[in-house]
Amino acid sequence: MNISKSVYIISDGTGETAAAMIRAALVQYPQFDVNMHRCKNARTENQIESLVFEAKEAEAFIAFTVVSPSLREKITKLCLEKNIPFIDLLGPLLNTFDLFFGIKTDQFHAGILRNVDADYFKRIEAIEYTVKHDDGKVTKNLNSADIILVGISRTSKTPLSIFLSHKGWKVANVPLVLGNPLPEELFTVDQRKIVALTIDIDSLQKIRRNRLEKFGQDPGGEYASQEHILKELDYASDLFKKNKKWPVFNVTDRALEETATEIIRIVSTRLGYPTGSLF
Repeated sequence: MNISKSVYIISDGTGETAAAMIRAALVQYPQFDVNMHRCKNARTENQIESLVFEAKEAEAFIAFTVVSPSLREKITKLCLEKNIPFIDLLGPLLNTFDLFFGIKTDQFHAGILRNVDADYFKRIEAIEYTVKHDDGKVTKNLNSADIILVGISRTSKTPLSIFLSHKGWKVANVPLVLGNPLPEELFTVDQRKIVALTIDIDSLQKIRRNRLEKFGQDPGGEYASQEHILKELDYASDLFKKNKKWPVFNVTDRALEETATEIIRIVSTRLGYPTGSLF
């Protein structure tokens, strides 16, 4: 029969880091049934005193990850006074880093890891959405996009989309193809999200020819012909004139980062993101 024990995890964040460490250690003690009590967002002395008292009543072990030096000291003092076994999982690491970096950090910020993790998962979600909605693969759910890029073939829609997605923006890009109707949803979504892309005819012809040659295809076909490209550019230009709310970016000889930065600035301003960021 296993022996039952309790461990209280006191954290100024979610307590996930401490819980993972405790679980990793507990696999060495299979003969015990351990009940973990995760006490999250403990950031005041009153909260600390209440939790330590509760742990004492439960005859529990206390593990804590708290960045505030004063609160770490408070927990340590109370545990010593009440004869509660405990371990500070974060304090020694922070103190050692102070020595390593040659600084004394007096102002720590609770919950930063959770914020970092949240940003990370937002970026992953943005990348997944963007890949799924690349080059018109999926034309539904455009309303969920943060930015919608429209343009003819080889106007940097995909590179821009991927670059923006790594900054946390969900991007859909819709190709403009002669003779192919555009998705109806493109005209019903928030038009402030839409950005039009264009390029000079000579640059586009060169890009298309190089692409065809790269894949061993005939660069003299319609796709790279000046006559066909001019028709596509005229088609796109007429569409942009009819939709005056779409800002038009000429990507000719512009660095990807430069265009992306300008797109973020424009869309952020239009949607009311004063920092130019989703985070």
